[in-house]
Amino acid sequence: MSEISPLVGHEATGRGSPLTRGARVVWRVMTSNQWVVLLFVTVMLSIVTGAINPRFWSAQNLSSLFQQVSVLGLVAVGATLLIISGNFDISVDSYVGLAVCVMPMLINHGLGKTPAVLIGILLCMACSVFNGVVSILFKAPSFIVSLATLGMFAGISLQLTGGVIQNAFGQFNGLTQASLFGVLPLIFVITLAGYVLTQIMLSRTTLGRSVFVIGANLEVAFRSGIAVNRNKVIFFLLNGLLVGIAAWILLARVGGGLPSTGSGLAMQGIGAAVIGGVPITGGRGSAVGTFFGVLLLGTISNALNILNVSPYSQEIAQGALILFAIGISALRARFGGTK
Repeated sequence: MSEISPLVGHEATGRGSPLTRGARVVWRVMTSNQWVVLLFVTVMLSIVTGAINPRFWSAQNLSSLFQQVSVLGLVAVGATLLIISGNFDISVDSYVGLAVCVMPMLINHGLGKTPAVLIGILLCMACSVFNGVVSILFKAPSFIVSLATLGMFAGISLQLTGGVIQNAFGQFNGLTQASLFGVLPLIFVITLAGYVLTQIMLSRTTLGRSVFVIGANLEVAFRSGIAVNRNKVIFFLLNGLLVGIAAWILLARVGGGLPSTGSGLAMQGIGAAVIGGVPITGGRGSAVGTFFGVLLLGTISNALNILNVSPYSQEIAQGALILFAIGISALRARFGGTK
């Protein structure tokens, strides 16, 4: 009879060196919590970039990085809610553009800044809810519905503005210049609050649990007594609220609006959610994962700028990162990761 290797014996009985056990624990954590992988990659990328160019660690650059991810962060957490529930809204670009045009128009016609911002946020909520309601009435996938409304909302923006920029320069300096400790911009704090509230909703409320049930199995949701259509409208409403706040922050940062302002936000938001561990098939995911996905995207973009790399490389990096996220998701599925 052949002799059994001591190493095999140790592995079979769950024993082994502390190093081996530690490696298994690290592997288990990384395959079951995608945000851990994203945090690790973000930290390593930051260390390498800072070593090459110490300006990366300056308060000014870190503040700029946090400002850059604030708008995308809110769009991405809204996309997270929808994707987990099995829905999509790819018309976000067009109604962000509509909102950032309408708000300056109202201000320039004598309406106060606060009412104008509230109307802009309500406009985004109405556009998002419209997508959800039409999807329910026509029994059509929300992806197709929002593909149609993408052109509709953009056309309304062009009709209202004639393609001319709507200026709001200097109207929101208090918002964009305020910061905590000289590093954390107020707009980033607002984005963080959006993530905290969304994660609490997903993990601690009945509405949050319904997001996962509806996204995982629509038939089971019906049989469980969940009001699927009503909840679907609420998901789109919350998405519109988050996107509306993002539109306000975007207007404050750029100082004006065109119908094309915010172009690409929808796909970037969906990409950040996927990178953060939200499968396109729905039913799983978290706001925490999406946050680190957004942070990693922002860090890559900032690092490439700091290192004077061609901006075209950012597109390559983002595509490669999404492929990387898909690979991690496959590992999580294989080894039983659920977070």
